[in-house]
Formats: sequence, structure tokens, C-alpha cells
Amino acid sequence: MSLENTINDAIKTAMREKDKTALDALRAVKSQIILLKTEARGAEVSPEQEIAILQRMIKQRKDSYEQFTAQGRDDLATVETDQMKVIEKFLPAQLSTAELETEIKKIIEETGATSVKDLGKVMGTASKALAGKSDGKSISEMVKKLLS
Repeated sequence: MSLENTINDAIKTAMREKDKTALDALRAVKSQIILLKTEARGAEVSPEQEIAILQRMIKQRKDSYEQFTAQGRDDLATVETDQMKVIEKFLPAQLSTAELETEIKKIIEETGATSVKDLGKVMGTASKALAGKSDGKSISEMVKKLLS
């Protein structure tokens, strides 16, 4: 089942349960998927693109959460975290720090990287291999740590 169909089912469930936060988050996801399909002129949306949409939306909500918290708007910050939790349910399971380190060590070995100069080569491979399983910031920090 595609992400779009899963989101549509979740929207129906949220409507039945009168869960406004989930409904808002799910409608935002659906909107982004429709926008991507429109830009692609009706072409099918790949699972990688769907994951990228979800990750981007979570990142946006994290940024908003930080801004609202800094401004003392805990009411709005709570809404953002609740929406993040709803969206995260549709992402693949995230890697723990230990699992991420193991995966990146394998990638460093495969690419033959030895120093921070090889960061770009490792990041390119790691970003593709770990798409959806970890965010770019975590991958970048781990690669820098292991190469230095």
C-alpha cells in the first residue's frame, strides 16, 4: 500500500476519532504528496520521495518547536511535538546511535575513507543507504566523529 493510501486511511480514522492534531498533521502530509505528484506531472511518487517528504516535515516541526520554546509559547510547541509524533509513525524504524555507528563504519570501510577529506564520499553513500532510517544531521555528526 502506498503512503498516500495509508495517509488517507489514517485521515478517515482521525476524523472518526475527532483527533484534530492528527488530522492537521495527516492533511499536511497528504498536501505535500499531492504537490509532489503535481510537480512530477502525474508520475508515481517513489518510496524514497515519500520518506524525504516525511523527514522534511518532521524537520520543519522540530525547527518550529525550538522557535516556540525560545519564545515561551509552550502551547504552540506542544502542538508541533504532537504532530511530529503522528508523522513519525509513517517513517521506517529509526536507527539507534550504536546501529548508526555500525552502519557508517561499514560504509567507511567500503569507500576506503581514511580522513575528514573523504567526508563527501562517505556522506553521499551514507545518505543514500540510510535514507529514512536516520536524519542527515545525525549521519553527518557520526561520519565526522568516525573520520576524525
